[in-house]
Amino acid sequence: MVKKRKPTHPGEILDEDYIKPLQLNLQKLADRLGIARNTLFKIRAGQASVTPSIALSLAQAFDTTPQLWLNLQANFDLWVEEHEHHYVPPIIKNGAFLPTRQNRGITRSVSV
Repeated sequence: MVKKRKPTHPGEILDEDYIKPLQLNLQKLADRLGIARNTLFKIRAGQASVTPSIALSLAQAFDTTPQLWLNLQANFDLWVEEHEHHYVPPIIKNGAFLPTRQNRGITRSVSV
């Protein structure tokens, strides 16, 4: 099921909940996180993803969990893909192979 509202990119959370309220210097924050300042700018702008490594650094810096940052990124990425992805007809439903015209040729009988 496709969600209607686009999830918030983790960069926006980072900016609105941490960088702005704490008045953090972006160069010093990038240095502390061990990433390039350009990468931090791209994350803030929603143009780059939070990787597992960056999630670990953000979690340590802001006393959160890496899962918070990765879940925010995964929810955002999945929403974007759901809105761009083309439909794939099912091959299996409720654990059973669907013997439809579309599925012919997908499986081959293997003789032993």
